[in-house]
Amino acid sequence: MKDFGTWSISLLVSSINQKKNGSCVDSITRLQILSSSPSPIKIIKRSSAFLSKIPPIHNHYHHRSRKFHTTLCCSTSNPSRTLENGSIVGDLLDYLNESWTQFHATAEAKRQLIDAGFDLLNENEEWELKPGGRYFFTRNMSCLVAFAIGEKYSVGNGFHVIAAHTDSPCLKLKPRSASSKSSYLMLNVQTYGGGLWHTWFDRDLSVAGRVIVRGSDGSFLHKLVKIKRPLLRIPTLAIHLDRTVNKDGFKPNLETHLIPLLATKSEEGSSEAKEKTTESSKAAHHPLLMQVLSDELSCSIDDIVSIELNVCDTQPSCLGGGNNEFIFSGRLDNLASSYCALRALIDSCESSSELSNDSAVRMIALFDNEEVGSGSVQGAGAPTMFQAMKRIAGCLARNNVNEGAIERAIRRSFLVSADMAHGVHPNFMEKHEEHHRPEMQKGLVIKHNANQRYATSGVTAFLFKEVGKIHNLPSQEFVVRNDMGCGSTIGPILASGAGIRTVDCGIPQLSMHSVREICAKEDVDIAYKYFKAFYQNFSSIDKKLEVD
Repeated sequence: MKDFGTWSISLLVSSINQKKNGSCVDSITRLQILSSSPSPIKIIKRSSAFLSKIPPIHNHYHHRSRKFHTTLCCSTSNPSRTLENGSIVGDLLDYLNESWTQFHATAEAKRQLIDAGFDLLNENEEWELKPGGRYFFTRNMSCLVAFAIGEKYSVGNGFHVIAAHTDSPCLKLKPRSASSKSSYLMLNVQTYGGGLWHTWFDRDLSVAGRVIVRGSDGSFLHKLVKIKRPLLRIPTLAIHLDRTVNKDGFKPNLETHLIPLLATKSEEGSSEAKEKTTESSKAAHHPLLMQVLSDELSCSIDDIVSIELNVCDTQPSCLGGGNNEFIFSGRLDNLASSYCALRALIDSCESSSELSNDSAVRMIALFDNEEVGSGSVQGAGAPTMFQAMKRIAGCLARNNVNEGAIERAIRRSFLVSADMAHGVHPNFMEKHEEHHRPEMQKGLVIKHNANQRYATSGVTAFLFKEVGKIHNLPSQEFVVRNDMGCGSTIGPILASGAGIRTVDCGIPQLSMHSVREICAKEDVDIAYKYFKAFYQNFSSIDKKLEVD
């Protein structure tokens, strides 16, 4: 360990809050040192007293903070703007660990945009925009649109957009989640999206999402909440009671078997316990759950008037593999794409000179509800992005709008629909078409489908690949087998919604829609560089080809 500059250190701290009765459980601190060398590094576990040994190292290498990256499990620190070897992987891990839900992902993106100097807009108010400006707005705290206007922009010029989504398959609490079976308190849940639900069994789970809290003045406050400690568990049935499971397969009933355990019931010997049991049976949510939430929010249970919670896996995102070449995490689909788009936009216009010669508008659009069809006010099925385009063009025209200005702008625009791609599985290679088997660490995957499940055309694929060629960035291509169904993305929805040219692409991954997914860290950096190059070079490439 002669050069700490070649190491990335993730300090993951999880603690159990002190209970009201005064008892507490000591914090458990885990220091994970992740190396780029082939030698695996073991995880070091110590008690909280171990932290006292850290400061001398930290102070000694204080001046080398550009290469000494510290990641907290739920970070509130600013992401590093200085990239080690051009990599954003450390910052992506921070983002994933912060973004347990679509609400947290949007809130974290909002924080980073504000820190980068973007101005927050409100859809309910008039906008005042100017060339060279950088702006964003959120909708429902689960959808976000951000954009940077080229200083040479004129009305009718195009928008260069990267679109992704903030949601992932998960379990969500039902409006009346309180349930009791045998001696257990349980939570009724709904399945959201097409998850691999068997992977949620025997995981350390918790809850996160948003709540509406009554303020002291009678107003209502929208707050995000995250219970970081393991709170729930969905246990599998012992093989002794299901002898044929390995032969017949694990086929849980999603209504009756996929119910998380919260706690055991209190003994009903005392009148106080009986009163609590009666109260729990009548309440929409268990009083114990509400108490956990109120403790986290530092408010009264009675002040919590509404909750919208996801069940989340508590295991932190991390690097893995013999050479630390993989990212092991939940929600890679599609937060990895969202973060690459976010950072590409921020970093492509970090200095004022970046926009000085640009005549287009650079934009990202992060939508909710893609996993369930996008048909919501915060989903890609709503006209959010196109309304923003219209408002931007109208605002910059300053009442000098010529005929068909917005229509011309859309025809000159280009959309990159970024959603994770199916990498070839070494144990199931036959599931991929023989000549279209994307591999991890081989670059972005451009997705094709003759039946328009993806929006890529020969022209849009060519233009996007030209962006990569300028910077020697690799790409691959994917086509589904003719005897299998094909998934889809927000690409066709946005392309058909207003007639914008679109290419569908994604980072290759394995275990898609599992509670724990895997992709290659090299592909993350390739995607980031590709998206950044798209903002910087697409205008010049697009001028060289005319179709129509």
